[in-house]
Amino acid sequence: MILVWLDWAIIASFLIVSLAIGFALRRRASRDSRSFFLSNRNLPWWLLGVSMVATTFSVDTPNLVTEIVRTNGVAGNWIWWAFLITGMLTCFLYARLWRRSEVFTDLEFYELRYSGKAAAAVRAFRAIYLGVFFNVVVIAQVTLAATKIGAVTLGLSPLQTVLVCGVVTVTFSALGGFLGVVITDLLLFSVSMIGAVAAAWITLSLPEVGGLTNLLDSPGVASQLSFFPDLSNTDLLVSLLVIPLAVQWWSVWYPGSEPGGGGYVAQRMLAARTERDAAGAVLLFQVAHYAIRPWPWIIVALASLVVFPDLAAIRTAFPEIEAGIVGHDLAYPAMLTFLPHGLLGLVLASLMSAYMSTVSSQLNWGASYVVNDFYKRFVAPEASEKELVLAGRVTTGLLLLLAGWLALYLESALQAFNVLLTIGAGTGLLFLLRWFWWRISAFSEIAAMAVSFTAALYFQFAELPGWSSNEKLIGGIAVTTLGWILATYLCPATNPAVLREFYRKIRPAGPGWKPIRESLGAEAPANADDRIPRALLNVLLGCISIYALLFAIGSAVYGEIARCAILLAIGLAAAVPVLIDVVRTQPAAGRPKKAN
Repeated sequence: MILVWLDWAIIASFLIVSLAIGFALRRRASRDSRSFFLSNRNLPWWLLGVSMVATTFSVDTPNLVTEIVRTNGVAGNWIWWAFLITGMLTCFLYARLWRRSEVFTDLEFYELRYSGKAAAAVRAFRAIYLGVFFNVVVIAQVTLAATKIGAVTLGLSPLQTVLVCGVVTVTFSALGGFLGVVITDLLLFSVSMIGAVAAAWITLSLPEVGGLTNLLDSPGVASQLSFFPDLSNTDLLVSLLVIPLAVQWWSVWYPGSEPGGGGYVAQRMLAARTERDAAGAVLLFQVAHYAIRPWPWIIVALASLVVFPDLAAIRTAFPEIEAGIVGHDLAYPAMLTFLPHGLLGLVLASLMSAYMSTVSSQLNWGASYVVNDFYKRFVAPEASEKELVLAGRVTTGLLLLLAGWLALYLESALQAFNVLLTIGAGTGLLFLLRWFWWRISAFSEIAAMAVSFTAALYFQFAELPGWSSNEKLIGGIAVTTLGWILATYLCPATNPAVLREFYRKIRPAGPGWKPIRESLGAEAPANADDRIPRALLNVLLGCISIYALLFAIGSAVYGEIARCAILLAIGLAAAVPVLIDVVRTQPAAGRPKKAN
């Protein structure tokens, strides 16, 4: 595809503005490590919420959704829609607890909650395991999508795309630190959404598609429109709906949807100026991520079934692309080749912004683990703030270098998604319960990590005739859960003094802390959280509201206005008590003092 001066001007303007933000904030980010990684804990809910959405709106996301829709229909999206339950639990049960902890990173939690060398070992291991290994896999997944878009739209080789994207993103990420990331995310998300909607609009106007009505009536599309899997197809029903809603959301650790909150979501909760801002940011994230954003991608995916009905059609249209990376996820960038000039530049800028927002967040988050939870904690505890900021910038570059190398060996977005789900299978329940059950210890965490990783390797590479991917996932979950529960009871418990101090600071609710609460006697904090029933009700109402909005928008797209109106009414009725509770009753910490 040949870009004209207008396309290049739009792309260049976007890059210049993004880099200008990084340059403008480089001195503020360089003050100390807290400024570089948390912006001094003084950010509002709306900015953090938009940043979460921008980070999860990656360049690989429309490719992933397109592959899902082309292979399993719209209903296939339940494999990630189910994670809404996790997000709502984070909003109403965990956001306040994270902000109350006042840790620097979520890995610092381990030495706040657990004791001894085991706690330090978990913190050190996860700093490298998540900050380097897991983070590199996620960035590689995103970079893989960029290579496919670069190949289809610009004729670039995978290596050329990796080099171009890497230089731009690592420069931007290293300059402005966390504040630069979240402020630029506001721009990146706006551009990304405009580009996604524009791509859907133009796709519907293609002669091959013939408008929305013709698209929905097309034989290859009509069978793919249902919001739910066919009840008569047991295999699809179980894999697309039952497993995600019954098992996957609470048992699997996945970036952006960690049970109990974690990763870059925790980083943003920790950067919030109050507990209410932390909860509000997570709530805004759930609404935008699950209800508002998916439909432009779904429309393009459905249209691609008309233009490129199978992989052979994609190979015929793009014979110069390496056969190894031609998959259903390539259909999204293939559809972009029909865009007119000007709009093409805008959409490519939007995809570039999606890439930058995700990767910059992942780099800053991963570097915070490596620097704060490994380098500062175990290698150079006396390191100056200037040295820590420098270490963060160096780590940023190295992480992207490793991710770019790995991206050259991946083949599809769904492949990487499934690998990540398998590796994290079985750990989710531990992350949910460790806030509410005193008996969970560092040894529980060690067992969960070791068994989960070993099980993932076994189920991924062992010859298991007759085992489906769902059976392998459930097998990994069962083995991992059994492993960490046994470790919880068989290994030493956390030092009681550490547990008492944790209880005083966090004030967790529920019967799981009864022995610790009783041991404190009159010293037990009087304002311990006791709103679990109300929080769980909010989770239920929040899920109903967001799913209703998601399907209301879908009904409007399908032209089913009556169903749209009913779903909107249901969503609004469920949302009102939730919003009232967030505004009126969420406890708020005082604003932090401004840094000198």
